Parts: sequence; C-alpha cells; structure tokens
Amino acid sequence: MESDNIIAEKMIFGGDCIGRKNGKTVFIPFAIPGELLNIEITSSRRDYDTARILNVLKPSPYRTKPVCPLYGVCGGCNMMHIESSCQRNLRIEVLRDCFVREGLEIPDIISLYDKNIGYRCRFQLHDGGLMSRSTNDIVSFEYCPVATDEINDWLASVPQIKRPRGRIHIFGGKCSDPAVVIEHESVLKKAAPIIKNGNRTVKRRTNAYFPGTQLNPDNIVTAQILDRKIKFDVQGFFQSNISVLEKTIGTICKGLSGRNVLDMYSGVGTFSVFLSDMFQKVTMVEHNRDALVFAEMNMAGKLHSSYGISGAKWVAENAGGIIAEAGSFDAVIIDPPRSGMEKEVRTWLCETHPFYIRSVSCDPATHARDAAQLVKSGYKLKELYLLDFYPETSHIESLACFEYVS
Repeated sequence: MESDNIIAEKMIFGGDCIGRKNGKTVFIPFAIPGELLNIEITSSRRDYDTARILNVLKPSPYRTKPVCPLYGVCGGCNMMHIESSCQRNLRIEVLRDCFVREGLEIPDIISLYDKNIGYRCRFQLHDGGLMSRSTNDIVSFEYCPVATDEINDWLASVPQIKRPRGRIHIFGGKCSDPAVVIEHESVLKKAAPIIKNGNRTVKRRTNAYFPGTQLNPDNIVTAQILDRKIKFDVQGFFQSNISVLEKTIGTICKGLSGRNVLDMYSGVGTFSVFLSDMFQKVTMVEHNRDALVFAEMNMAGKLHSSYGISGAKWVAENAGGIIAEAGSFDAVIIDPPRSGMEKEVRTWLCETHPFYIRSVSCDPATHARDAAQLVKSGYKLKELYLLDFYPETSHIESLACFEYVS
C-alpha cells in the first residue's frame, strides 16, 4: 500500500478538504484545513484524486474526538471530528466562497444556531437502521447523539428487529402525543388533478381540501413552533431542527408588514402562518399538493389564497391577474428546492421588483446564482445568514435578505 503526505487546504462544499499533489487536486474526507496528513489514494480520475487518511501527522488544534461510536460508518454526520465553533466557521467560509465566486459583495455573514447535539427531531430509517456511508448496508443503532431525547427514547424501547421494515420516517420532538410519530401506509391518497368549481374547471388550485383527499391521522404531526401549532405529514418534508427554525422565522418576519405577501414554494405554510400576522393577505404557491393540504389546515381562518402548481406556471398563468386585482406584493418569501428558483420565477422577480425578498436555500451554489441575478436587476443584498440546521454535518442552509434600490 503506497502512501503520501499532503497538507489539507480549504474545505469545500460537501465537507471534504482539498490538497494538491504533483499539481493534481486531491479530495480528502474527514480532514481539517492546515493539517499535515498521511494519505492513501482510493480513486483516481483525470482531473482529481480521492484519498483516505491513514494518519494525522500534524492535527489541527480544532480536531476533537467524535462523540458517536458510529462516526464514519453511518452516512450521516461528517464534521463531528471538528470542534463546534470551528465547524460553523468552516460552513460560513464555504457559503461565502459560493457568493464571492458569483462576483457578489456580501455583508458579514451572521449565524443562526443552537446546540450541536440532541437537536435532530426527524430521521429516515431503512429497515430500522441507517444507511452506511460507503455501501448499501444497514447500520444498526440504539442511540444517536444528534437525535432528540424523544427519538432516542423510542430507539431504546423498540429493538432493531421490531422496527418497521423498508424506508420509514420518524419525527419526535416538540410535537403532540404520541411523542414519536412514525410513518404509516398511505397518509394521503393522490388528489384529483382537476377541481370542479361551479360551472368552470379550475386546474391545480385550491382554497380548501382537494376532493377525495383522505388523511391518515396516525401520520399527522402537530409541532409546536413558537406560539403556533403546525401540522404536517410525517412522510413529507419538515425541518429537523426546531430551535433554529424558530430563529429563522423571527429573522424572516423582522421588519415586514403590508397588504400582500407571497410565500413561494410554501410547503405546509410554516412561514405563511407567521406572515399572516403582518400582512392582510398571504398568497402561497406550492407544487406539492399533498403539502398544500396541510398548508390549508395551518392557514385556516387566515385571509389567503393557495396555488397547487409550480412557480413557473404560477408566473405564467396567475401572477399578472393577481397584481392587477390586488396590487403588487410588498414582500416575497422564497424557499426553493436544491435546484434553486425556477428561471421564470427569477425573471419575474427581476421584472416586478417587490421591495423585500427573503430567500432561503439549502444549496449555497444555486442560492448564490439566484442572488447574483437579483443584484444585477437592482436589488441590494442587505443581510446574509448561515442557518445552521444540521450541526456535525457539512449541510449548509442560508437566508439572504434583499431590498430593491434602483
């Protein structure tokens, strides 16, 4: 087995550090910038190599012993070998690099964070365990340091062999009884593609439950978020760190008010529930119609409209009519998937210029791309936040606050 020594340089998106050997880039998992490492090349491509660490010859002062015995085996955490404040600074630098590469001038990045362990209330299990890092093997576990107490109590009380088979979702934290909700079969039957409304047909739009929708009450989670109760499907997406979510909501809503607000890619309406206190009317757009069923439940009694279509279709079919009837949007909250804003949505924002845009993202590269187009159209990036939802991992979420200036 051949080995070589290398110095780990900067950390990149995904959590690997890069080093260079004979002019070639080497990607090194579980390294920390500045460390001298003895490595073995595990795979080689034309433009880069991938390596594993054989020995840390000169460790970083921020290297620490992982608190989880499965670290490096389970496919979850990949920064547990780094002291927590250093982890956060590294995630900030990755976020900064993505925005700087797009030519953006950025303000100091602010971190919204809480504790590093005991925070994660949502898990996806495979045959009762977790997927391994490098294979399709299932890793058995009875305790996870990053999990909430409710999750760990359930893991301790239900042996691996008695846990549901297949892929299931589990949520335990600030939610209603039972403390842990696990996925049961078929929480929602597929909604009808067309809704009848009097003598006309309305495609993919609802202000009430879709016809034929059936809820499985065993799958409904009611989470306590600040002073509100938010319902969602345990199979669907919901944030896994309630404390940071609450801080994010406060930051998004800060300083906003007016007549009309748009919640683009609204999910189950988590932001809309709080925005409805500050705006006369909330408009929600969400292509996942199952999520929109729960958004309607969460927004009951609030003046709102909802559209179960993509952002691109909403821009093409609905946006102009809404503005002509009710006036421009005072603010837009936008939380797109990893791929970022749809091109049509970006273009619409750049042409209509709502004064405030608060943009949340789970991918710093696409977030920076979208931000650059907004800035070119006359927006100023006023604030940029690292939303530290997933400590001990390299996952990065961010919030950018824009105001239209020209």
